[in-house]
Amino acid sequence: MATIKVITKRCKGCNICVAFCPKQVLELDPLGKVYVKDQGTCIECGQCELRCPDYAIYVTKEEK
Repeated sequence: MATIKVITKRCKGCNICVAFCPKQVLELDPLGKVYVKDQGTCIECGQCELRCPDYAIYVTKEEK
């Protein structure tokens, strides 16, 4: 299972990470900032980290 770290100070709520997540792990909170909705369903694809224009998301993959 991957660990997803969100730096909310950097997040501008553009929703790109949420849109590109194939497992819908991320969601925007009422303030428009991204948060991890369901860590357990993350498949470690890294699309959220790759697509974030503000470098606000980091995915740490666990060794198997």
